[in-house]
Amino acid sequence: MKKIVGMVTAGVLSLMLSGLALAGPTDDPGIQKREQNQEKRIQQGVKSGQLTPKEAGRLEAQQAKIKQDEERMKADGTLTKAERRKLKREQDRASGNIYRKKHNDKTEEVK
Repeated sequence: MKKIVGMVTAGVLSLMLSGLALAGPTDDPGIQKREQNQEKRIQQGVKSGQLTPKEAGRLEAQQAKIKQDEERMKADGTLTKAERRKLKREQDRASGNIYRKKHNDKTEEVK
């Protein structure tokens, strides 16, 4: 049963990541690169068992919210300095969450 749940979770995470990848890139390559890096960190954590499915789902939801905020900010055609700072703060917070979740006592057995 755990194996099925793990496979379903992996499938859902893959769909979420592909959806984020299909969204249009920002006009700031630093923001785009950081989003990709954090998505890779989450994937690596799932593969290694450092992240439980629940943790990974919450981290993915946080990434999706950041992407949604970015799209809303870009609706007028550009990102202002203040908007870039806000996105950077959100990404900093998400990065810290990824680190903490990957280094806590909760693990998922990888088979």
